[in-house]
Amino acid sequence: MQNDPELNGKYLGTITQDFATVADTLKEASYQIRKRTISRYPIFVFTKEATSIGSLLINADELALQWHIYASYLDDFVGRKIIGLDKIDDFEQAYKNPDEFCCLFVIDVEFTNFVFIPFPED
Repeated sequence: MQNDPELNGKYLGTITQDFATVADTLKEASYQIRKRTISRYPIFVFTKEATSIGSLLINADELALQWHIYASYLDDFVGRKIIGLDKIDDFEQAYKNPDEFCCLFVIDVEFTNFVFIPFPED
């Protein structure tokens, strides 16, 4: 549940570029998911193809981004068996402060994993 050392520059560059563009939107969405008690563990799915995980938050085509971004949360991932019942505690322990970090689930052909990226400082 940590940043994967296999996350090479190809992914890191495009993810951080798009993340920088939408960080404020993701920070607000994370806050709203937590404030409305939907979940204490928001997860944002970054994918280049459409997915059924979560709800589309940002369409890449509309903002000239490389990644579509979907909003989701821990219970959705458990319900879809992406995170096993026996791994919930591990996930919660690894989850970083959502006021400081954004939890991404990156889905691509060669890489699928969780990545925590710090929100830019104001």
